[in-house]
Amino acid sequence: KGKKIVIADLTKIDDTICNYFVICQGNSPSQVTAIVESVKDFARKGAHVKPYSIDGLRNAEWVAMDYSDVLVHVFLPEARDFYNLETLWADAKLTSIPDLD
Repeated sequence: KGKKIVIADLTKIDDTICNYFVICQGNSPSQVTAIVESVKDFARKGAHVKPYSIDGLRNAEWVAMDYSDVLVHVFLPEARDFYNLETLWADAKLTSIPDLD
């Protein structure tokens, strides 16, 4: 279960590398890895797509999954606070998804 999920809509911003960022966090490296596996399974079964690349699995502090138009970022809380991707594009529309408990 990803926590503190935010979707950044970049479609109205020129010259971005994708249309959407999906940003979430897990509480431990093993949880980050489990979230990444869950996203891969959902994308493969639900949308029949595979990521072009996945980076960061070795340390599982920040894992980036490239689905071309969508980049999924799964962080540990400390790394998320440090990189603060939510503010990278100030003009992006941000949508927060409530945590599922």
